[in-house]
Amino acid sequence: MSNHTLSTLFRRRLLPWLAAALTLVTGAAQAAEWPKEVTIGYQKYGTLIILKSRGDLEKRLAPHGVKVNWAEFSAGVPLLEGLNAGRVHFGVTGETPPIFGQAARGSQTTYVAYEPASPKSEALLVRKDSPVKSVADLKGGKVAVAKGSNAHYFTLVALRKAGLVPGKDVQLAFLPPSDARSAFERGDVQAWAIWDYFYSAAEADGARVLLDGEGLVDNHGFYLAPSSFLERYPHVVSLILEEITKVDHWTTATPAAAAEQLARDLGGVTPAVLERALRRAGFDPQPITPAIIAAQQRIADTLHEQGLIPTRPNVADAIWNWTPTRTAAHSQH
Repeated sequence: MSNHTLSTLFRRRLLPWLAAALTLVTGAAQAAEWPKEVTIGYQKYGTLIILKSRGDLEKRLAPHGVKVNWAEFSAGVPLLEGLNAGRVHFGVTGETPPIFGQAARGSQTTYVAYEPASPKSEALLVRKDSPVKSVADLKGGKVAVAKGSNAHYFTLVALRKAGLVPGKDVQLAFLPPSDARSAFERGDVQAWAIWDYFYSAAEADGARVLLDGEGLVDNHGFYLAPSSFLERYPHVVSLILEEITKVDHWTTATPAAAAEQLARDLGGVTPAVLERALRRAGFDPQPITPAIIAAQQRIADTLHEQGLIPTRPNVADAIWNWTPTRTAAHSQH
């Protein structure tokens, strides 16, 4: 067959096929499916509150007809209960709640990104007049902590290092932050394991730091989404992470301004308290790595050994591979 014949065959048969295929691919990209609404789960601190206040996510999603709902939770475990039930489509927690979320029956908990380690953002506090000088001195006492929180795992690690057994040497009083603070101030508990900004606020009111998480825990933050939502709307999750990245970069570059913004949004908390918390936190969402998976698996193994979860989840089974765009990775806002 001559070259001329081959060229004619290519033009007549293959080019129309390639054009049709390109049209289909382009059409599919343009016709990406968008949900009618997306619900973001957040807690009473962090850059999601700044994103909510600015309305940047709403501006990105409005052209696609997507309504953004915001749901506040007292801690990570109830947030992930909402996520597993399909009421929350995207949320942020500390490093321990996802283990409880993944261990739940019918779990949809999926890791989509993590924030850099911030071990100094949680601490074991005692009252300023407390005779307790070390973790070992807590033997026979009681520690307030939110069950399933990052501070819960931190407490287990701190007690173990001091040779103390939870439930035997030290009792854990499982309380949400507001109730824990009241119990702490009344003297109903000898110590309080807590994260920022509650930690920073208690410091400002005179609480003494027995120890923080440095050298004991990583204290990563995690962004999570239900597997069913990720299957249908991965582009929406990527878009959300892009907007979080912009806010995170702005917060890192201008912590004082970010603290002022948070103070306005939260009310009742001074910018100084929030700036101290922001300066010891890690920001900038990153794709999940093998090292992060291994660290989370160690937490899962510990919680299972302690009898706190019914099964030992395999963290690697709940990972979504996010590829940040160059714009998201290098943006300033």
